[in-house]
Amino acid sequence: MGKPTGFIEFTREMPAKRSVQERLNDYNEFIDKYAADKLNQQSARCMNCGVPFCHSGCPLGNVIPEFNDAVYRKNWKDAYDILTSTNNFPEFTGRICPAPCESACVLGINQPPVAIEEIEIHIIEIAFENGLVKPRVPNMRTGKKIAVVGSGPAGLAAAAQLNYAGHNVTVFERDDAPGGLLRYGIPDFKLEKWVIDRRIEVMEQEGIVFKCDANVGVNISLNDLLREYHSIVLAGGSTTPRDLNIHGRELNGVYFAMQFLKQQNKRNAGKDPLANAQIESNIFHQELSANGKHVVVIGGGDTGSDCVGTSNRHGALSVTQFELLPKPSEARTPFMPWPTYPMILKTSSSHEEGCERQWAIATKNFVGDENGNLKALKIVDLEWKITDDGRPASFVEVEGSEREIPCELALLAMGFVHPQHEGMIEELDVELDERGNVKASEKAFQTNISKIFACGDMRRGQSLVVWAISEGRECARKVDEFLMGHSLLESKDASFAFSF
Repeated sequence: MGKPTGFIEFTREMPAKRSVQERLNDYNEFIDKYAADKLNQQSARCMNCGVPFCHSGCPLGNVIPEFNDAVYRKNWKDAYDILTSTNNFPEFTGRICPAPCESACVLGINQPPVAIEEIEIHIIEIAFENGLVKPRVPNMRTGKKIAVVGSGPAGLAAAAQLNYAGHNVTVFERDDAPGGLLRYGIPDFKLEKWVIDRRIEVMEQEGIVFKCDANVGVNISLNDLLREYHSIVLAGGSTTPRDLNIHGRELNGVYFAMQFLKQQNKRNAGKDPLANAQIESNIFHQELSANGKHVVVIGGGDTGSDCVGTSNRHGALSVTQFELLPKPSEARTPFMPWPTYPMILKTSSSHEEGCERQWAIATKNFVGDENGNLKALKIVDLEWKITDDGRPASFVEVEGSEREIPCELALLAMGFVHPQHEGMIEELDVELDERGNVKASEKAFQTNISKIFACGDMRRGQSLVVWAISEGRECARKVDEFLMGHSLLESKDASFAFSF
């Protein structure tokens, strides 16, 4: 490695952030970049561990020690080439991936792990600054036409790889701009949208065609797609949210998290927050605001955290986040051995900005006023039974703990159950698995209709951005094999080599 003793000499340091008081006044990203010497020190912490478990911790199989070494040597061309050999969009993963690679870092056994995610975003941003990111236009076209339905990270990755293979790729997006949840789900303070626009511009220069406001099965004929394209990739994501069907669910003030987050992203873009609301499975025609309200976010994951940060920027009177499960431990337990991904307590930047977090809480009823507006939640504490391997198994309500708390805006952030079935999927009549996802094996990514493939959350269910990119890449390879009989696209299971 660049500095064999670096992991002894330097400890983990993260870049500075703008103060909470300052960043709550806007929706911009607020994490600074490392100074040159700090970046050099952080890359030097990557040790010569022999077996780099970070490779297997990353669903993309990123070649992490090698790009860390290149960063230490300040060889940005090598660092960029190594990073993008396995990851099409490090500017996305470097901002919003939960970094399972860091949980698998060997140094993390007894020290803070290498700051892999931060190094990753520095590589790609320096590459853009230095003009290293250039369109990779194929030398020859195959004449095969492929439709990719959905422009989230899985669809974008599939499109990029298939284009590199020389196919003519068209991406269909039902919203008014590409990006999927990257654009209209992830808040701007985590991912500013110029980052997406910059990448889309590169992809267009490479020859990929994007068609927006193109809702396949509604204003785009499925028969036309099946007739015109040699293969179709379904990458529409898992968009049906998990509901909480309890008394009072119909009250004004109870909404899905994505209804709330998407509206704010549209406002930030200077667009009508209710435009194209009809393309969602749940038609919605009301503008939402947390200003001056007691907000309760039901669900303890990343989407819930995004609701917390957005509510605070709206000027909420208070923000509370509920989690059904008990409070996680703050460190690994014997049931979470290294290098597995640990289910430990995570405090996001949004939590730092102001939030009361409560665990082992169940919402019993939504309580309304005489005008049909939400005014309170009836909740109860839970007592969980823990199995011998440390997993929560079952719960009972704590007697006498039932109570009401004030709430004028309840946001349901309990995850997604499967892709939207109405429209395209039902009309295509592709098989679904037992969870309601499009049925396609992880090895073939092929549905019961031979020319139709599926990848990302639409196939595997709700997951991480890094898994979506991995799925898109692997699916593209299988589509290429289907069309050409073989593929030169790199597989994550293959030994390390640069993508062409």
